[in-house]
Amino acid sequence: MGMTNTPTAAPVSPAGAADPSRWLRVHHPRASAAARLVCFPHAGGTANAFTALSAALPEDVELLAVQYPGRQDRRGEPCAQDLSELASGVAQALAGYDDRPLFLLGHSMGALVAFETARLLEERGTVARLFVSAARPPAQDWQEPDLSLVGDEELTAGLRRLGGIPEPLLADPEIAAEILRLLRADHRALLRHRCAPDTRVAAPVTVLLASADPKNSLEQMADWARHTAGGHEVAALSGGHFSLLERPGESAPPLTRRIREDLARPAAAAASAAPDAEPLADLVRELMMEGLAGRTPRLSTDLTALEAAAGEVMAPEAFAYVSGTAGSGATGRANRTAFDRRQLLPRMLRGTRRTDTSVTLFGQRLPVPVLLAPLAAQQVAHPEGESATARAAAATGVPMVVSTFASRTLEEVAGAAGDHPRWFQLYLPSDRAVGESLVRRAEASGYGAIVVTVDATHLGFRPAELDSGYSPFLRGTGIANFTGDPAFRAGLPADADATQAVLRWAQISTDPTLTWEDLAWLRGLTRLPLLVKGVLHPDDARLALEHGADGVVVSTHGGRQLDGGVSSLDALPAVRAAAGADVPVLMDSGVRTGSDVVKALALGADAVLYGRPYVYGLGLDGQRGVEHVLRCLLTDLGLALALTGCASLADVGPHLLANGDRR
Repeated sequence: MGMTNTPTAAPVSPAGAADPSRWLRVHHPRASAAARLVCFPHAGGTANAFTALSAALPEDVELLAVQYPGRQDRRGEPCAQDLSELASGVAQALAGYDDRPLFLLGHSMGALVAFETARLLEERGTVARLFVSAARPPAQDWQEPDLSLVGDEELTAGLRRLGGIPEPLLADPEIAAEILRLLRADHRALLRHRCAPDTRVAAPVTVLLASADPKNSLEQMADWARHTAGGHEVAALSGGHFSLLERPGESAPPLTRRIREDLARPAAAAASAAPDAEPLADLVRELMMEGLAGRTPRLSTDLTALEAAAGEVMAPEAFAYVSGTAGSGATGRANRTAFDRRQLLPRMLRGTRRTDTSVTLFGQRLPVPVLLAPLAAQQVAHPEGESATARAAAATGVPMVVSTFASRTLEEVAGAAGDHPRWFQLYLPSDRAVGESLVRRAEASGYGAIVVTVDATHLGFRPAELDSGYSPFLRGTGIANFTGDPAFRAGLPADADATQAVLRWAQISTDPTLTWEDLAWLRGLTRLPLLVKGVLHPDDARLALEHGADGVVVSTHGGRQLDGGVSSLDALPAVRAAAGADVPVLMDSGVRTGSDVVKALALGADAVLYGRPYVYGLGLDGQRGVEHVLRCLLTDLGLALALTGCASLADVGPHLLANGDRR
């Protein structure tokens, strides 16, 4: 496909490359380009397929088009027998192109070649992002027929239906015969391709999906999330299967926007790591300079004071919902007491001018060991709800865990978060079709993990909510992921009103009959990392792992479920011991300050989920309030690490705690 008699572009030959002239073509040389986009053709395609796209790109992006063997000026060479052969050739040809960031783009079959090439190039760390267009994920069965069994007329008719090849070319017997020869040869290589389900690239992946593509759907594209440790997003294009090539003017903007954003990040990171930078003091210095000008912060920097401040501005029933705990509040108090009871031992003169707070979870490097906990119905605190929180999380570099009971759909929150890391928290409904639909939507929207909550199959006895007679859900807030779900809507009458939707939500939203076997069912449903949230007993940690969990979250649900229960921090060491050293263990409940985070890490947590304070910030000042809370927390965390002599999280351990505080 895409064969023409147009002369091929000039080969490219940088110094030190392993004969790139056989593999790479440049249509529009741009010597001053800041980045290169390497494009891989579809089955039967040639480097010429990307001529128009090359012209549509701005001057700061140079396009290198891959030329497979067996066509045009490489017609004398045999076509590749498998896709790994193509990937190996391109990776070697790109050896001399490490002077500028490399972005890879593959169309249809070319997406698989680009994916395999990225895996090879990442041994040198040279892939900034992978774009995949009109292509199902590499471990998925593409359900392609054996074209050697399809006659010429039938195959040509199929090409006409799919588009992408001008009719005059298909009408020319000689050109049409060449197109079919290449198409069949490339399909033989495609049919031989095999990829394990857990095969990943480190680079982020952007899926380019055309709205009228008859071969691919959003649901099929969801599995790309499983093949990257760097995050995944979907960019919509108009048109059909060959939209990328037929509408280059429309395809170029999402490509160049993402390339330019990715190029800006290393520059920003380099600036923050400059020798004269003092990142630990940034917020402190900023606030002190504001003080010299007579200005004080809109919100207190005392993160333990935000609850009282939010209580002054939030509606009483909304504040009762957010702040309330179970029964007498004993578990909530125990969560804070557990942190207060433990003391950190400072260490001096360790040269910790700056600290590395990054952590790797499930193969993905996160900037901080803090994720926003999945708090439901955030619209009770602010009209923008989770969308404002997602923007604040992205602005401060804190990953977000989005609740099933969010007041905005998971797709809306994903849109607000952009390409920032995010996980999806799941309350498994009693209607399994709805549960599966929620998981599939999370996969398609770029969520990097599923966090299934197991400690709320029965609602805790919460006097603050009961005394006010207030439930946001029964008033339609916090059920957006259900009312917008096709499987949920399928269970409603066609003319169902809001009341009927709420009643159905109340019937199926949680399932008190859940057992560990249901976790095994969920494990079989998705390849995303799966965490179990609400574990406090070491035996439950073992059972979670036995039934397919990849990690656990030690949690008391913020003290909102069982009154008089053990605190999360006290339960953490035993759960860590039961899970083993290599299993990600997170914790929440009671975390308020940067020192609290360090104490949790010292007792065995890999990261913490941070809850109520950011919602108080949301209620006090919307997105700006959440950003303020998170900036304060992360500054406090960095300083706590530095003052205990830790240059990175690898230095944190039980030795940071005073004697008797390590249990």
